[in-house]
Amino acid sequence: MFQNELKKAMQAIGISLTEKQITQYTLFFEALVETNKVMNLTALTSSMDVAWKHIADSLSCYDERYFLGHKKVLDLGSGAGFPGVPLFIYNPDLEITFFDSLQKRLYFIESVIQRLSEQQLTYLHGRAEDMAHQEGYREAFDIVTSRAVARLPILAEWCLPYVKKGGYMIALKGAQYEAEIKEAQKAIEILGGMIEEVRPVQLGQFADKRAIIYIRKIASAPKKYPRKPKVAAKNPL
Repeated sequence: MFQNELKKAMQAIGISLTEKQITQYTLFFEALVETNKVMNLTALTSSMDVAWKHIADSLSCYDERYFLGHKKVLDLGSGAGFPGVPLFIYNPDLEITFFDSLQKRLYFIESVIQRLSEQQLTYLHGRAEDMAHQEGYREAFDIVTSRAVARLPILAEWCLPYVKKGGYMIALKGAQYEAEIKEAQKAIEILGGMIEEVRPVQLGQFADKRAIIYIRKIASAPKKYPRKPKVAAKNPL
């Protein structure tokens, strides 16, 4: 059932999978459903929902122009592993750091990756507004991905300081993406970014609006960013 839904979802977004990848996505699905019984990872656990609204949605951001090669990727706010785990299965050349504020979610992701691959990936526990000020993380990544984490003005302040100049912040957004882009224009400019592409996404029969926002880093973010959440909330960019 899951594999049939996965194949339909991949066909809808124009992605072709190998048998090995189909097996890996199936293992991920099974681990997600099983672990979700004891840990709140996701409200969506049916074969259709995971295949379309999690995996296909995650892979909708994949474009070789941005991802091809041995890219260093930070998956900020990984949650249950989206989009990072689907991206890694699809392109295991990606050097992904999974970043989340909840350690037990990172343990789940690590357990999944260990079942899928012998590659050593990185699992970073902390808060986005703190780790960006540490040497080794600031402007250290070719790509920073984020899905369902925060509205774009806040998300830009969290993500862009991690992106190296010439790299990309890639935000997977839902129905309010057009309003969020208008809200975030000033913040993106202050943080050294420039919106390069906004790509609307249609996931098969699902009517909900989605889009991928590709933001290129063209200048360093001022060192005071990102700020603490309370400060950022009082004085939004």
